[in-house]
Parts: sequence; structure tokens; C-alpha cells
Amino acid sequence: MKNFSVIILAAGLGTRMKSSLPKAMHTLSGKPLVKWVIDSVSSLRPDNIVVVVGYRHEIVEEYLSKSNVNVKFVCQEKQFGTAHAVMQAKEILKNYNGNIVVISGDVPLIKTTTISNLIKNNQKSASAVTVLSAGVKDPYGYGRIVRKDGFLEKIVEEKDANLNEKQIKEINSGIYCFDKNLWKALLKVEPNNSKKEYYITDTIAILKKLNHKISVLLTKDGVEIKGINSKLELSQTETLLKNQKIENLLNSGVSIIDVNNVYISYDATIKSDTVIYPGVFIDVGVTIGRNCVLKGSSYIVNSKIDDESIVSYSYVDGATIGKKVKIGPFVHLRPGSVLKENVKIGNFSETKKSFIGKNSKVNHLSYIGDAQIGANVNIGAGTITCNYDGRHKHQTIIEQDVFVGSNANIVAPVKIGKGALIAAGSTITHDVPKGKLAIARARQELKRRIKK
Repeated sequence: MKNFSVIILAAGLGTRMKSSLPKAMHTLSGKPLVKWVIDSVSSLRPDNIVVVVGYRHEIVEEYLSKSNVNVKFVCQEKQFGTAHAVMQAKEILKNYNGNIVVISGDVPLIKTTTISNLIKNNQKSASAVTVLSAGVKDPYGYGRIVRKDGFLEKIVEEKDANLNEKQIKEINSGIYCFDKNLWKALLKVEPNNSKKEYYITDTIAILKKLNHKISVLLTKDGVEIKGINSKLELSQTETLLKNQKIENLLNSGVSIIDVNNVYISYDATIKSDTVIYPGVFIDVGVTIGRNCVLKGSSYIVNSKIDDESIVSYSYVDGATIGKKVKIGPFVHLRPGSVLKENVKIGNFSETKKSFIGKNSKVNHLSYIGDAQIGANVNIGAGTITCNYDGRHKHQTIIEQDVFVGSNANIVAPVKIGKGALIAAGSTITHDVPKGKLAIARARQELKRRIKK
């Protein structure tokens, strides 16, 4: 879509959040509220995205600057209302002739299609402004859309509404699309309200008096324009997202034993016939294949799990798991762990930044870090790759068909050749050629026991 820019209002403290964090930075499914809005508008490729920051603006700016999004910042040092906030963007957009979408940074569920329809409506109708509205059962707290003969007359805020106006069910979403007359209208806004603030809603009546065309676009989905103003509303929205995701997954062939006792992120991809047991927490960035089984109190984030794999009571972060892999119980897979087909990671084991080849096993109570392990390798219980010398991390290379006995310490950097055997209890500090038996332990001695 062409010829439009966006102003996102993200300056508020969010008093009802009861937090020192700016409201726009509170997270929904792991993503700050303002980032949800930015992602929704970015796919339409606006000419400019201007984010109005204020309270603890450095937090918002730092996060967005690291998030690979093309935005410009303006600061509202003191919060004197929404119209005052929008005015902060004038210096950047004063010579801009396209449409300008004004949207709050706390409406994470707004759909890209809705924003697109809003812009199209304003452009096709040649309106000075199009207001996005919605019909809701409980309009408390929202500005009301006051119509006359079916046309928008004005928008009245909750605190300024009379008894008749408070009965109106059509509410203002706080999302608008203006033409270039925005700045002219803003200059005429006065703080004639109970809070003595400059309201963006007053531009509607101002533009109407200037004989400009005013439009309203009614969205059928009142949920998508819902602003988040408290931790309660944040939690309710989180539950809404989760329930929508679970419903979609169930309809696509995923089995979820207890829908009230799992968490599944909005962006998870899970294929049919996978079974999810109670207690599983699937966080952001997860892809799971077909016929997998996820059991009890497992936490999975930023990971890929291929078909027919099993994860039981384990913590999986940043791992790539192949087909028919068995994880757990009580395994910790850290970032950079790559497990190929038919690998098994047993009880109380940990991997980090390691490649483990096809059909290999890391049995219980082992740590594998910064390692390259080939196919058909057996890692005995209690084995540790000693990868850190106090300053630097070093790599362990174990080639295919190696058998490592229990309670071995493999001190990196070291290479163990194909088909080698490491005796139980050994501490390996030098390379082991292929096919060799390495024993590195003290000789057992029997001595006479002295009785007291």
C-alpha cells in the first residue's frame, strides 16, 4: 500500500499497570505491546513509522533500535493528551502529503487487513479523517461514537459523556486515518474537558466545521481494537490468544489432552497427530512436526522438533531436534544444540552448542558442551566435556562409532577418532587415534586394612 505513514502513540506511563515499565513495553506472548502494533502496520510498507515516546523513553527506543524495525522517534516530554502527542510528530511529517494513520501502542490485536481497509476507505471517500469504530456489549471507559442521521457528529470521552451518550454501544477505537488537514485541525484543539487535556477526538468536530468530509469504518471484531490498560487486561488478552491458538490446533488435527493446563504461543507451528500432555509450555519461535509427543512440565522455546520425537519433562531452548529423537525426562537442551535422527538424550543430561549425530546416545547425568559428535556414538552416564579453561571455550570432537564409558572427563580441545573406546572413569587430555582403547585412570590397588 502506498502514500501513507503511521504515528504510534507510546508515551504513556500506564498508571493502571502499577509498574515502573512503560505501558508499551509490557509483553504479550513475549512481545512488547508496541511491537505488536509495529508488526501489524509494517507489512503494509508505510512511508514512515513515527513512534511517540515519553515516560522512560530510553527503554522503548533501545528495544526498537535493536529489533530491526525502521522507525523514527519523537518525545512527548510531558503528557498533555493524545492531540498533544500527535503534534510531536509534526516536524517529521509536516510536509508529507499522504494519509496519516494514528494508532495507540497498546492495541496488540489490531489486524493488518483492518488498517488497510481504514486507509482505503479514507482514500476512496476523499475524507479528511476516517474513524475506526466497533460495537461492544460493555462500552465503559471508551469514547462514544455520536451519530446524527447516521453520520458521525462527534466523539465523546467517557468522563465527558452525558447519560444518553453513555448508553451508546458504538465506541471509538482510538485509531484514525487523516489526510494532510490533520495539522490544521490539531492547531485548533482546546483543552475543554474534565482532564484539561488536548484530545485527538476533538479534531473530528473541527474538521466537520471546516466542511471536510468525515467517515466512520465499523469493524465487526471488537476484540481487535481492545486497548490494554492493566495487568488484568493483559492477562485476559494472553488467555484469549492462547485459546484461539488451541482451537486452531485442535481443528488441524493436534491432540491436546487438557486445554486448560497448557500454554501454546500464538506463533507456534504444530502438525497433525502430535499429542500435547498437561503441563507443557510452548513459548515463542517453536515448530513441531507430526506424531510428536510432549509430556509433563516441558518448556520449549525458539526450537524446531521434527516428526515422531518425544520430549518428556525437559527444558528445550534454541535446539534443533531431528526425527524420532527421545528427550528426557529432565533434560536441558541449551542454544545451539543440534540432534540428528534417532538420538537419545537421557535423564538429567545437558547439551549446549553441540552437534550430535544420527543414532547417538547421551545417557543420564552427562554434560555435552561445544562438541561435535558423530553417528552411532555412546556417551556413558556421568560423562563431561570439559570445554572451559577459565577464559575460553574449546571444542571436543568425537567421531562416529565411539564408545565412551561412564564417568569420563574429556578435556577440550581434544579429538577422539572413529571407533575408539574410552574406558570408564578416564580423564582424557590428549587426542585418541581411531580404533584405540584409551585408559586414563589410576591403577586399583588392594592394601591391608588396619583395624582399630
